[in-house]
Amino acid sequence: MEEFIVKFAEIFDDIDVSALSADTEFRGLDDWDSIAGLSVIAMADEEYGVTLNADDMRGSRTIGDIFKAIESKR
Repeated sequence: MEEFIVKFAEIFDDIDVSALSADTEFRGLDDWDSIAGLSVIAMADEEYGVTLNADDMRGSRTIGDIFKAIESKR
């Protein structure tokens, strides 16, 4: 999970990884937008070989939820 949070934080320019946790509601982040969402989907594919879809993202509320969606497809 820690590695995933680091990779998640790398998507954003101004987010300190120490401010993020599995319980962070990512849609509440100042820099969250549709491009960030697509970047998370691309990161899941590149780093974990998993294809997330729009339903996976809609069903996720926290960073941990995204991680669980990735883990469920591995």
